[in-house]
Amino acid sequence: MKKFKPNMILSALISSGVALASTPLLAQQNNANTATDDDQTEVIQVSGIRGSLIKAQAIKMDNTSIVEALSAEDIGKLPDTSVAESLSRLPGVTGERRSGRTSGLSVRGFNENYVGTSLNGRELLGMGDNRGVEYDLYPTEIVSNILVYKAPQAGQITQGIGGSIDLQTVSPLNADPTLVLNLDYEKNAEDSPNPDYDNDGNRISLNFVDQFADDKLGIALVVASQETARQEQQFRSWGYPVVDEPGNSRSAERSAADGVNVPPGTVILGGHDSFNRSALLERDSISAIVEYAPDDSLNIKFDALYIDFEENEAKRGLEEGGAVWGTQAYTVTDVQNGLATEAFHDGFLSVIRNDAKQQKAELKTFGLNVEYFLNDEWTVELDLSTGDVDKTITDVESYSGVGRAGEEGRTATARAWRMTSSGAVFSNHPTLNTIDLTDPSLIRLAGPQAWGNPVIGSDAQDGFVNQPIFEESLDSFRLQAEGLVEWSIFTGVEFGVVYSERSKSKLNTGAFLTSPTYPNSDNLPEIIGITNLDFIGINGVLAYDSLGLYNSGYYSETDAATIENGRLGDTYTVDEEITTVYGRLDLESELGDMAVRGNIGLQIVSVDQHSSGFSTVSDLNARTVATPVEGGDSYTDVLPTLNLSFEVAEDQFVKTSLSKVLSRPRIDDMKPNTSSTFAFNDSRITSTDPDNGPWGGTAGNPTLKPLEANQFDLSYENYFSDSGYFAVTFFYKDLKNWHKDDSILTSFEDVYIPEIHQTSGLTDIDGDGIVDAPQAPGTLLGGVASKTDGLTGFARGWELQGSIPFDLIHSSLEGFGIVASATFIDGELDVASPDDDNRIPGLSEESYSLTFFYESEGFEFRISGTKRDDYLTEERGLSLALEDQTDQGGELWDAQIGYDFSSSGIASLHGLRVTLKAQNITDEETVRTDANDPRLINRHQSFGANYLLGLNYTF
Repeated sequence: MKKFKPNMILSALISSGVALASTPLLAQQNNANTATDDDQTEVIQVSGIRGSLIKAQAIKMDNTSIVEALSAEDIGKLPDTSVAESLSRLPGVTGERRSGRTSGLSVRGFNENYVGTSLNGRELLGMGDNRGVEYDLYPTEIVSNILVYKAPQAGQITQGIGGSIDLQTVSPLNADPTLVLNLDYEKNAEDSPNPDYDNDGNRISLNFVDQFADDKLGIALVVASQETARQEQQFRSWGYPVVDEPGNSRSAERSAADGVNVPPGTVILGGHDSFNRSALLERDSISAIVEYAPDDSLNIKFDALYIDFEENEAKRGLEEGGAVWGTQAYTVTDVQNGLATEAFHDGFLSVIRNDAKQQKAELKTFGLNVEYFLNDEWTVELDLSTGDVDKTITDVESYSGVGRAGEEGRTATARAWRMTSSGAVFSNHPTLNTIDLTDPSLIRLAGPQAWGNPVIGSDAQDGFVNQPIFEESLDSFRLQAEGLVEWSIFTGVEFGVVYSERSKSKLNTGAFLTSPTYPNSDNLPEIIGITNLDFIGINGVLAYDSLGLYNSGYYSETDAATIENGRLGDTYTVDEEITTVYGRLDLESELGDMAVRGNIGLQIVSVDQHSSGFSTVSDLNARTVATPVEGGDSYTDVLPTLNLSFEVAEDQFVKTSLSKVLSRPRIDDMKPNTSSTFAFNDSRITSTDPDNGPWGGTAGNPTLKPLEANQFDLSYENYFSDSGYFAVTFFYKDLKNWHKDDSILTSFEDVYIPEIHQTSGLTDIDGDGIVDAPQAPGTLLGGVASKTDGLTGFARGWELQGSIPFDLIHSSLEGFGIVASATFIDGELDVASPDDDNRIPGLSEESYSLTFFYESEGFEFRISGTKRDDYLTEERGLSLALEDQTDQGGELWDAQIGYDFSSSGIASLHGLRVTLKAQNITDEETVRTDANDPRLINRHQSFGANYLLGLNYTF
């Protein structure tokens, strides 16, 4: 039988200790033959950019599944500051910027909530609201290889419809002894607009690997610390209401001639809140691996990861109503295709916002792996792991202005504005009042608008604090066996069982803040300077430390949960117990002269899920009435997989895959909570029609099944040199169970309170001229908006990729090279109504990636760019709840230049490497708009370029 023969570079990598974690059987086979090949195989030492490409290519080439691979240049030397930035350049993988840094990822058009993420094969906890991992929180220093599995295989427990990402740390017994120190000085191109923040930061890390006790004990340790400053200019609209008809409202001070004729249906900016944001991210990480192999039959590995994350930020700016929603005293001066592009207004009292947010998160994960070699052919493996994450967000809003709502003698600020591609730009009106909001003699600490604390009074809200608290834990047990067999075409077998327990809870707390001087206003606390707002045409606002003010206990607090159903309505715990039994057969055969390798497998997944939370409803006084609720379900899924790799010519492969894949439901969709509403309207109360009755609400669904897809993959991969290849891949995902927005007819009997939920007893409901006595509701049924199973859809696409070393073109181009990819995806959900959103979260129809590099005699240069189309995402809205938004995509360019003095011949500098990195060098904006009209900007953010000067020293 013809056997697969890895090329020279692959054999060299295996013999020199590069762990191909995805192919343990192949590694065993090749190691068994090492003695006969030692005289013929040269161990090739590879490093730097080309070295990382060669190692990644070897992993991709050897894998029978369709994968993408990313390999560190050397220990602790991925070229980026976070795992997210590195992954976003891989084919079919797109990054999403959040707060100025790449954090989220989509694989084949599905965002991180539908991508499985693991660390050394174990599911990795994230620090977000759901299952999705925030990849920017994981330092690159801990990573040796990253594999993106686009086609799954049985035994790969952490799956996702988009794909699976496995972060792999170093094996200390298979790596060269190393001691590496990394130092980076970081600076943002934009000066901090907030006087209490800087625009610089630093990174420091130490990587240590060594072997002891006659190479039976290996230790790897990574300690990394990071401080990164970010600056942001943000315009955010309230929305775009329709201009009042007929025409538009006008101030009494103005004549009709000031404005223009406004066509019916014209929309206009309803208001804005715009900020200058400064932030400091602090992340400390420790990764430790201890590997012990007392003899050839036993290998024990213990690993631990600890990440302490804190980000503090100040957002200072203005919140101002505009036309329709803010003031009726407005005039439109220009209209373009249904949008009022220029206008002016007066009559609104500006709210100065001194907001601060602090995010704290702590992740701990521990794993123990014991591998026992029964003989030369069979291995038994036991894997235990435990992990937990705690995260708290404290988001403080603090209001000030020209005085408390209702006070006499306050003067409104007039604004003229025009719409631009970055949002509204304001200017002073030549004849109307404009208040200088940087004048300390005019500004008081109090809420200028009667947005209101419903308990104390409508003029008593001087701020607000949102403080959601998340806790999550994950414990797992895995027992598996694998071995070599000779069963017809089958050469290997693996089977095992995996059991995991997961729990995630959210406590959604919040409070209205009121100054102790209420009902009077107060002086501002210590003024620390002025925050400039010239990016929207406004000179600025006074700045003070609102987080310090809140932490000092200055404000009195009114618990928002007493009057906001959504607080307890979004407080929950979700528990899961999952048992997976799997088996996989590896095959190797030939079809004519063509070598064929692959695997066929099956996973049986049994799930028991349970959720607890609250059902909430408001009484007649708008007070929350909460009742504990719970729910859950049990079910079993069967997931078959088939992966085949045909070597159609030397180092040319056609790979194909058929599989059923799933993603677990979003955690926030699995809560059993119901937030009920009741219309205190006599005619609605007496109606017997649930569609017109008084009851309504929103709810989670604790019985949701996983999102499922049947998928097909076909790829052609041509490895024309040890450091060059190109590939073309087609994929199709038939979505069999997506979760849809639905209205469920529900009984409200559990929240019905007879003395509250009845007619007022003050009206003549039946029209007989007699005031009726209070009446009970005509129905206890009503519609509840929730997520349900059953939506279908599809996603299909093409991936084109290539890595080309230019010395293949001509020897004079030695050291030059290019890596590029393009992905084209088409997909949608089969929604019931044309008005429903049919987009898949994270899907961009087109995305591109390009890296051009030069490397020679220690000198290196690279420039990398990524580009993606618009896509559906989400961001935090009211009460920090996640809301759908359309991101217009963008184009990001990074560059790096460096020199390795080990090639200089200067002995005293041997081991030193100096690099200069530039991130976001074109200052790309993040723009989120209305789905149907990109001119209607919901949020516009710009962040400035970021620069890092780095020193890397290998002892």
